[in-house]
Amino acid sequence: MNFAGIRTLSEGTLVDRALELLGSGPTDSKTIARDVLGLNRFQASVAERLAVALLGADPRVGRMGDGRWVLVSEAYASPRLSDCTFAVVDVETTGSRPSGDRVVEIAVVTVSGERITRVLDALVNPQRPIPLRVTSLTRITREMVRDKPPFSAIASDVVSALAGRVFVAHNLRFDWRFVVNEITRARDVMLDGPRLCTVSLARRLVPGLRSRSLDSLASYFGIQIVARHRAGGDALATAHVLKHLIAIAQDRGAMRLIDLHRLGRPAGRRRRKRTALPTAIQEI
Repeated sequence: MNFAGIRTLSEGTLVDRALELLGSGPTDSKTIARDVLGLNRFQASVAERLAVALLGADPRVGRMGDGRWVLVSEAYASPRLSDCTFAVVDVETTGSRPSGDRVVEIAVVTVSGERITRVLDALVNPQRPIPLRVTSLTRITREMVRDKPPFSAIASDVVSALAGRVFVAHNLRFDWRFVVNEITRARDVMLDGPRLCTVSLARRLVPGLRSRSLDSLASYFGIQIVARHRAGGDALATAHVLKHLIAIAQDRGAMRLIDLHRLGRPAGRRRRKRTALPTAIQEI
C-alpha cells in the first residue's frame, strides 16, 4: 500500500508505468487496473474499459488471443493465423475524401477461427448534410442519423473493437483512412497496427477472377450479402470472404500473418505500379 498520499498522474506517466509492466510479459486488464491505476476493488468489465482507454490506441501495445496485453514486438511478430483475431471494418461516408467527408455508419465484425461476431454496428451523425447520391446508394437519410451520436461519442467503442486485432477491410485504404481521421478528431490519437486488404489478398489467392469486388467474391464463395452498401451487411460479407481467403492461404502453407503477405509474390524483381490499394499487410 502506498502511504505517500493522494496524487494525480498524467496519462503519459500511467502509460509509461503500463509499458514497464508489460516489459515483464503479457498482462491482463485486471493486473493493469491494480498495478498501474492503483485500483483494488473493481469489476472485470470496469478493468477492461479502463485498460482499453489507457492502451487501446497506443501503437506500441497489442493483445493476444486470450485478451492479455503485450508489447507490439511480442504481439505482432508474425503471430500464427490461428491465434489472430481479425476486425473486419466497413464504413459508409458522406463522400470519398477522408479529410473533409465524415462517417455516417460504421460496423466491426470479428473473425477468430471459425467464429464470426458482430461487435459494432452504428449509425453516426456526420453533423453535415448527406448527399443525395450517398442516400441513393446506402438508403441512409438525414432523418435516420439526426438523433444518432456523432463519431466522437462512439470513438472509445470503436477503439475497443479494434484493439489488439488485425484491421481488415475490402479496399483497405478507404476505410482505414476514414477511421484514422475520425479517431484523431475525436481523441487526438493515432491508430497503427497490422492491416489486411481483402481485395489485395484476393488478387494473390484467387487470380482467375476478372473482378475482386465484394459482389464478385461473395458470388464466387457462395456468400449472400444482406443489406448491401450498409456497413453491417458489407462488413459481415467481407468477414465471410476473409474466412475463405485464409482457408485457401492455409491450404497453400500459410501459417503466420506474414505468410499472407508473402504468399503468391512473384519471384524476382516486381515492377512497381501506382495503385489506390496498399500492400496486403502492413507490419509494425
